Amino acid sequence: MVTIILPWPPSINTYWRSFRGRVVLSKKGVDYRKAVCEQIAEQAVGKFGSEKIEMSIEAFRPDNRKRDLDNILKSVLDSLAHAGVYDDDSQIHKLTVFWGPHVGGYAKVRISCLSGSTF
Repeated sequence: MVTIILPWPPSINTYWRSFRGRVVLSKKGVDYRKAVCEQIAEQAVGKFGSEKIEMSIEAFRPDNRKRDLDNILKSVLDSLAHAGVYDDDSQIHKLTVFWGPHVGGYAKVRISCLSGSTF
């Protein structure tokens, strides 16, 4: 199992934008992907390749405002794939997402092989 601390993700509402009839990654999306890649390198996170994985995301909101928990999922999942932690979101066979007990402005992601093998 690996544990990764990531910066607070942008909402899916701001991650993608429509431009000239195409859907493109927004500036917030580009910046977040870059920040995730930097964290993956800094934390020396290993790669899961094409293994079936399970993941839990503990979200520590940046403040006490009301938020939709599901709005952070796509940016975290896509950015981890972009950073090479795993090949594709379709490998995730079990996903748990929950609020952390306090504010903090980050996401704690735990990933392990579904087979139970250690990483």
